[in-house]
Amino acid sequence: QVQLVESGGGLVQAGGSLRLSCAASGTFSNYVMAWFRQAPGAEREFVAAISRGGSTTDYADSVKGRFTISRDNAKSTVNLLMNSLKREDTAVYYCAAEVDGVASCSQSMWYDYWGQGTQVTVSS
Repeated sequence: QVQLVESGGGLVQAGGSLRLSCAASGTFSNYVMAWFRQAPGAEREFVAAISRGGSTTDYADSVKGRFTISRDNAKSTVNLLMNSLKREDTAVYYCAAEVDGVASCSQSMWYDYWGQGTQVTVSS
């Protein structure tokens, strides 16, 4: 069983920045990691993913150029740096892990473990 614990959410003004972190248990270097988000009344959507070694990243078009995903395999953490935040970025953000994944993936069905989520609220 893989435990994922997110942190770093909060309230920020539009145009501001936040950094989310997710700490994982187990053999972290075996996991493809990703962030998803879910706004009220909406479906969960892909935000960003990163390969096991960190060399490949993938982003949703809506966050490309503003968000950066990174990982530290020595610390078993994955981060999401969010810049130029917009009101439409308001959502609960979830960390997800795909065990023994071969490539970063935007499809939620491939991820085996999920964190509890952290709220991000962007005010105007």
